[in-house]
Amino acid sequence: MQLVNKKIRFKADQQMIVLLISLLIFVVFSFFLPNFFSTGNLIAMMRSIAVLAILGLGMAIVVIGRGIDLSMVALMAVPTALVMTMVEGGAGLPFSIMVGVGFAVAMGMINGLLVAYAEIPALFVTLAMGLVLAGLGQVGILKSDMVSWPEGMDPVRWIGGSDIWGVPSSVLVAAAMFFFVNWFLRKTKVGRFIYSIGDNPAAARTTGISVRPIVVLQYVLAALIAVLAGFVMASSNSLMDTRIYNLSLIYDIILVVVLGGVGLSGGRGGVWSVLVGTLLVGIVFNGMTIMNFALDIQDLFKGVILLIAVTVDSFLNPRNEETGQQGDI
Repeated sequence: MQLVNKKIRFKADQQMIVLLISLLIFVVFSFFLPNFFSTGNLIAMMRSIAVLAILGLGMAIVVIGRGIDLSMVALMAVPTALVMTMVEGGAGLPFSIMVGVGFAVAMGMINGLLVAYAEIPALFVTLAMGLVLAGLGQVGILKSDMVSWPEGMDPVRWIGGSDIWGVPSSVLVAAAMFFFVNWFLRKTKVGRFIYSIGDNPAAARTTGISVRPIVVLQYVLAALIAVLAGFVMASSNSLMDTRIYNLSLIYDIILVVVLGGVGLSGGRGGVWSVLVGTLLVGIVFNGMTIMNFALDIQDLFKGVILLIAVTVDSFLNPRNEETGQQGDI
């Protein structure tokens, strides 16, 4: 019990350290970077990190359950673009949303089944799924890499393309998702089972937890959250550029999760980890953009931070012997 309490206290300290670093960088940028503290830039930064935060929540659910999902960006882009394409082609909005969400759920279920029942490492399954979705988008179900927001979807534009009392609706959606995912992980039986499976799958199975179905559920939930992020992004930008899955967004998501304290070995962290990680990443990247850092330099910086974060995580949250034998992440 003492060891568990020490881990919990350390995790809280890690989140506090990341939060304090974020506040320090925010203050420094506010004083020394022109226009950083302007209303327009702060609103733009909130819009950009809202999508990142939503995706981080989906990734956190999977990582807490001792997995990883590298297909999340493709799951965000392709089903959303499919819905927009169908609506533009004359299909009804409810039917199009059902098809797009159903498609995402099917892809998430395939991820989960291959990981849980075929016991293929999640890293390879989700990497391959991302490539499959990218291929389907390019040669099959979409007419173009860039899909514009059709007028027929205006009834749901509020999800990311409006303001409420000056606050972007995308930020409010992200806040609602934080409360929902926190309730799901902390207050529901399935959420507690995810922590148990992430901490020790064998022990969870011994206590009677249906490990494989819950692992499948993790990837389905990640897919659903990714689609929500897709609607938020598309409605905010009036566009879905499906080429986004070729960019470094997936690494940003992992960076958010690991920086905040969600251990890659599973069973640790939560939504507050995602929140502080998102704040730090969003502030730093926004500052680099204002300083006109080239995208290559930004990617280099991201890669160095991610490498350091993963290395530190491996020491703070060592993988146990069983995890090493499974070769899982």
